Amino acid sequence: MPKLDKDAEVEIKLDSAAGLLQSSLTDEQRRGLFEHPGTAVVAIMELRSVTYTGHAEGEEKPAQVKLRVLSAEAARDDHQADQLRQVARGMYRRRKMDQTLDEIGPGPRDAEDAVASALASSPTEGEYRQHQEREAHRQRRTRVEQHG
Repeated sequence: MPKLDKDAEVEIKLDSAAGLLQSSLTDEQRRGLFEHPGTAVVAIMELRSVTYTGHAEGEEKPAQVKLRVLSAEAARDDHQADQLRQVARGMYRRRKMDQTLDEIGPGPRDAEDAVASALASSPTEGEYRQHQEREAHRQRRTRVEQHG
């Protein structure tokens, strides 16, 4: 892993593997982004660094890291988009209070109240697993009825 000076700027690029991002958007959202330039979609994404370009001593080129979208979920309606914006504002306020707007910084990153509020109307992991089990049971029962 390359070591950079404390004050070195690092340029961020997204790699071309954006399939997860595409699959997180509905057909209507993708169409809207195409037909109405400037349209915004609010999403949660997990990014991973996949490659970096270090810089040699005395070179003017900035250090660069390429990120890949590991997972993405886009808000499906205005209510979900507003919830995600609340979470982002909470995180922004925390960075401002910690004086880390220009860096990741060592300060706390909790926006627990905003996150809890945003997740209050979302299914839990357990509820999702129960749903999957019901769907699998329903599909098995349907197949038996068709072949019985």
